[in-house]
Amino acid sequence: MKQFFLIAVLLISLSGWTQKKKVAPPTNEPLKAATMSGIDARYDAYKNVALTIWDHAELGYKEVKSSALLQETLKKEGFTVESGVADIPTAFVATYGSGQPVIGILAEYDALPGLAQQAIPEKKGIDGKAGGHGCGHHLFGTASVAAGIAIKQLIEEKKLTGTIKVYGCPAEEGGSGKVYMVRAGLFNDVDVAIHWHPGAENGVTMTSALANTSAKFRFYGLSAHAAGAPDRGRSSLDAVESMNYMVNLMREHIPQETRIHYVITSGGKAPNVVPDFAEVYYYVRHPKRDQVKQIFDRVVTAAKAAAMGTETKMEYEIIGGTHDLLLNRTLGEAMQKNLYRVGGVKYTAEEVAFGQKIQSSFTYKAPAISMADSIAPLKIEMDAGGGSTDVGDVSYALPTVGLRAATWVPGTPAHSWQAVACGGTEIGTKGMMVAAKTMALTAIDLFTEPALIQRSKDEFQKMKGDYKYEALLGNRKPALNYRD
Repeated sequence: MKQFFLIAVLLISLSGWTQKKKVAPPTNEPLKAATMSGIDARYDAYKNVALTIWDHAELGYKEVKSSALLQETLKKEGFTVESGVADIPTAFVATYGSGQPVIGILAEYDALPGLAQQAIPEKKGIDGKAGGHGCGHHLFGTASVAAGIAIKQLIEEKKLTGTIKVYGCPAEEGGSGKVYMVRAGLFNDVDVAIHWHPGAENGVTMTSALANTSAKFRFYGLSAHAAGAPDRGRSSLDAVESMNYMVNLMREHIPQETRIHYVITSGGKAPNVVPDFAEVYYYVRHPKRDQVKQIFDRVVTAAKAAAMGTETKMEYEIIGGTHDLLLNRTLGEAMQKNLYRVGGVKYTAEEVAFGQKIQSSFTYKAPAISMADSIAPLKIEMDAGGGSTDVGDVSYALPTVGLRAATWVPGTPAHSWQAVACGGTEIGTKGMMVAAKTMALTAIDLFTEPALIQRSKDEFQKMKGDYKYEALLGNRKPALNYRD
């Protein structure tokens, strides 16, 4: 009887131990710690890549050297690289590993026109340069490559199983590069996509983006001497100005969340010659993609009316079109934990002085410099922010998650000379490393927790509903010369 009692107690104890073992959550901390150390060990190499691309400052679809540098970096690490995908010479997909899961990391590397700037805390351009990295895509591309390489090493060491893909995505700034990549089916086998963006603070991106359609409107008239024979001319510039006037009047009669902006890209060559060609480049944005379509149609109507009233001919070319951004709380919460684990950006005394001088150029009160070392709490805002991104189209193809990292001094606006200046220093490259490590740690969670991927897919399907994806730019081929 005593023996039976002892055996029963032992069995109960073993049963409890087994149950505890089953419910004990797996820990990835040793793997994550080693990964962070590995990325840090390559800091100088990644800084060199990023600053080289910062110096190239190539515009959308012209990023020949920048794309080649990132591709070569990945090839040296054993990735198989397919270049020229989706009919875009500077786009690529780099792959390592095999089987499931398949995790994609997005990389960007295009610069903005008219923002050439030295890496100093005062406005000073660079002679001979067409653009500058005012949105920090040199950091974006490099951090994504760094995260991809970190995961590749874990697969190579058999600490993870599955496939990692790094997507080289050109022309985010108005060229809608990712839209063509989605349309070409390049994400069809991917379970989750990870991305990030340079910014002035650290936080997981849980704010949607504005859907967007952009187009160039071209007017053709008749040239004549503006003083000697003005009656014989028909001004294409008059047509552009008429269109702009009507669109500006229309602002009173469209939903208040709408954003419409334009630049006249060609308006004639000399005041005494009636211009026979003029062009205006428009963006139309709204939080809802169906509203963008309707408002854009009204802009086209204004263009037709302008041509009729000035006796000119009009044609337009849709340049880009992007969806709003589908948010995924499941992935956002997972990434937030990893961002807390990584921490923010710590400045040296010299960097603080640089940052304070940058902030002195603002026309508004800037946040504290120390904000770069903090992490914003997770806050989900379904309302769209003020910008647009072709990541939105990726988010309609598969579960997608991203973060922003403090690569610029707190308070710095994107698309500014201050952002370009910060991006050319270690203020930028330090923030880049925060992003690289956070993306890598989030990928580790996805590779080791199948349930996390499934929950994100369930949420994705619920958010997407029965909507059938259709590119807002239609069936056009990539606008490879849109910056010309």
